[in-house]
Amino acid sequence: MTEKLTPEILLYAYSIGIFPMAGSRLSADLHWIDPPLRGIFPLEGFHISKRFSRRIAQWDCEVRVDSAFRAVMEGCADRPETWINDEIFDLYGALHQSGHAHSLEIWEADRLIGGVYGVALGGAFFGESMFSRRPEASKLALAYLVHRLRAGGFGLFDTQFLTPHLQSLGAVEISRAAFQAKLKSAQSRPALFDPPGYLADRHSVRQRKIQTS
Repeated sequence: MTEKLTPEILLYAYSIGIFPMAGSRLSADLHWIDPPLRGIFPLEGFHISKRFSRRIAQWDCEVRVDSAFRAVMEGCADRPETWINDEIFDLYGALHQSGHAHSLEIWEADRLIGGVYGVALGGAFFGESMFSRRPEASKLALAYLVHRLRAGGFGLFDTQFLTPHLQSLGAVEISRAAFQAKLKSAQSRPALFDPPGYLADRHSVRQRKIQTS
């Protein structure tokens, strides 16, 4: 990628189904990715097992949104190999400032123990990365994120790739053509990442029921 990437170009790329990645933390170059097979979470198909449902009920934690976006990105990049370089930090930070990128965070006694971040465009949410500093903290973040996306009227949750972990939670793999069709439909629908009156208590997340005030 030789042209200087801007937040506006990045949003356009998402609108047509591609996204950037760096080769490594220290790489100066970004590359456009357009997988022939795409991972997505059907928003009605997120799997919460009985064991994990009990875990949600018992976990003494706080869920916050957009209170520590940069820290979530740093948590996602804190691994031996990462595609999140300085330019990625800057670009997604700019998208966050403009209201197009969001983080959902899991806090335990004021310590950030897990989270997920991504990009919202119309009724499509593009999950970028997640991390855990406690077992299953990222899984908990995903459960709350799916609940929020359903409440906000989103029609697509893109995971980019399908991993065994995501598949165990209900993610599936579809063709590029099928993804493009879903993306076109999702972008045309109104959606809000922070819908008015939205509530996400433990019971509603466990049961996947949407509550409003």
